[in-house]
Amino acid sequence: QVQLVESGGGLVQAGGSLVLSCAASGRPFSSAAMGWFRQAPGKERECVAAITWSGSSTYYADSVKGRFTISRDNAKNTVYLQMNSLKPEDTAVYYCAADPDSPWVAGTETGYYDYWGQGTQVTVSS
Repeated sequence: QVQLVESGGGLVQAGGSLVLSCAASGRPFSSAAMGWFRQAPGKERECVAAITWSGSSTYYADSVKGRFTISRDNAKNTVYLQMNSLKPEDTAVYYCAADPDSPWVAGTETGYYDYWGQGTQVTVSS
């Protein structure tokens, strides 16, 4: 069992920055790939970034590439999402997810992930 708790969401003006954090407990953090997903009202949940257990491989959605950075600190059992140059279309609930079954893959599908946080709201005003 893995428990995930997100933090760092809030309201920010377009062009601003936020850092989301996801603290993990339970199964050893280093044995799981991690992903960040977001879901806006009326839209499908989409993967915005993912990272393998070692951090050797990452994935970014085209819509956020160059603006968002995923990283992890296994000593702190925490994964981060640095979000820069935020746009109103980035407004969504952001979810942290863990995949202990394929930790060497930075998965992009929701089906890869076995554990999910409760989400944190990010709102970007124009």
